[in-house]
Amino acid sequence: MPILTDSLPDLPQLYAEALYWVRHHWPQIAVAAVAAFAVYVLVRAARRTGIRLCDRDQPGRIGWWRVAGRTLSRTGRFFAIALALEIARRIAVPPSALSDLIHGLFIIAAVFQGALWVRELILGIVEAHAGVDNGGDTLGSAINIVRVLVSFAVFAIALVVVLDNLGLNVTGLVAGLGIGGIAIGLAAQGIFGDLFAALAIIFDKPFRRGDVISFDQTTGTVEEIGLKSTRIRPASGELHIIANKQLLDKSIQNITRRDHRRTRFVLGVTYQTPPETIARLPDILREEVERCGQRFAQAGFANFNASSLDVELEFDTPSPDFAAWYAARHQVGIAILRRFAAEGIEFAYPTQTTFTAAPDGTLVMPYAGVAASPER
Repeated sequence: MPILTDSLPDLPQLYAEALYWVRHHWPQIAVAAVAAFAVYVLVRAARRTGIRLCDRDQPGRIGWWRVAGRTLSRTGRFFAIALALEIARRIAVPPSALSDLIHGLFIIAAVFQGALWVRELILGIVEAHAGVDNGGDTLGSAINIVRVLVSFAVFAIALVVVLDNLGLNVTGLVAGLGIGGIAIGLAAQGIFGDLFAALAIIFDKPFRRGDVISFDQTTGTVEEIGLKSTRIRPASGELHIIANKQLLDKSIQNITRRDHRRTRFVLGVTYQTPPETIARLPDILREEVERCGQRFAQAGFANFNASSLDVELEFDTPSPDFAAWYAARHQVGIAILRRFAAEGIEFAYPTQTTFTAAPDGTLVMPYAGVAASPER
């Protein structure tokens, strides 16, 4: 049922009804005026409370207090006045024409105020989850696009609701908006795919600007995250540009977010090393790793190789920094070399022994003074 009638009321009749109402209902009018003033003050106080809530979170960060504060702080003066008049209308019961006018203004104000609250709430949740304050993040441009899309959707719905309450036929308008939205979506599905991938990066946060990531055969530093593509520069210096949707379809390793780096050494010692010494090697390696300030993981006999007995060592550097890991690997390697030298443990290297045989089949030894072996 429409709020506003199609025809304007008769002004003389309206004046007469209003005059009669004021003369015979002035006590209710006085009470309604007091109630309306109180409601107006409360609404404006709620707005000021919202402004104060914005300061409860840490600077440069959007939290839930700030989201609630931003939503309340968008309460408009027109809505406060319309709400106060609506409360007064319900108390004082004015003439029907004036009552319909006040109620119609209240519906318009309430619908658009609700749309404004919903818009701020959605944007606040998005920005709080993404950790974006005032668009300062690399993906601030994506947040701005979200702001435009949310604003258009919310206020378009509010406009349809208001027009429907005013008695207008909005079926054609809704159908037109739906068809237009589908057409735009089909025409720009590639762009929207990359945009939604950028939004997925905002929410899921697989990486940020400055992180070192690895995908496929590429490892590099993220230099920029845009609405359509991400720019990654590997150590070789060239710039890789990859679409956001294509990048998120891959398996990404965020190297920057590791909490440690692991080093693995395979140490080959000679076959002449006594078994008792091989058994002591894990303890020896643990001592050297911990002396260098690293975290020992494991060590033990690994393999009978062609020219060596292999012992495997793994230890962790408690830092994701590449330079720290590189220096730690060097330090531990030097410490192992010194300890092996002090213990008399020899590293193996590929060797080959050649045996020479005489015409009669006896072995000819390559060293003078060494007796020949018996016949083979």
